[in-house]
Amino acid sequence: MSIVAKKHLSYGLLAISGLIAASDQVVKWLVQQSIAYGESIPVTPFFNWVHVWNTGAAFSLFADGGGWQRYFLITVAVVVSFVLIRLILQCRRRGEAIAYSLILGGAVGNLIDRIFRGYVVDSFDVYWQSWHWPAFNLADIAIVLGTVLFLYVSFIPEKSGTNVELDGSG
Repeated sequence: MSIVAKKHLSYGLLAISGLIAASDQVVKWLVQQSIAYGESIPVTPFFNWVHVWNTGAAFSLFADGGGWQRYFLITVAVVVSFVLIRLILQCRRRGEAIAYSLILGGAVGNLIDRIFRGYVVDSFDVYWQSWHWPAFNLADIAIVLGTVLFLYVSFIPEKSGTNVELDGSG
């Protein structure tokens, strides 16, 4: 793949990250406009549309930190975002670059919440009987999908001749 094609792919992946973050923000805005805080609307026997806030990290880790966690998590998200942008621009394997793009989009979506709201809006509640998975959002889905894709492309060798490297060296 030529350097020009690699650059276009990299910028396309960064645009996808932006689209993920923007879509996440639209869903969160819709939740805040249509559902009262703490409300839960049953959709299926295993899924509720909810409006909850998470002041902590994944699974509400650090949620009771007294406020310091907001700035810590913003700092971590900014650093990780810059690292992911660099990895996308330098990545030689398409699958890894796509994974980084998904993770970046999710990280930026939640970063926007932390900066402007002070918390992350979660809206998806998956459950079985009385057991509920912690509420999550579109950004979280992108992060998980990106992580799964990264693990897949990292640990499962591709067939010979099918690994198209972005810099044209392979």
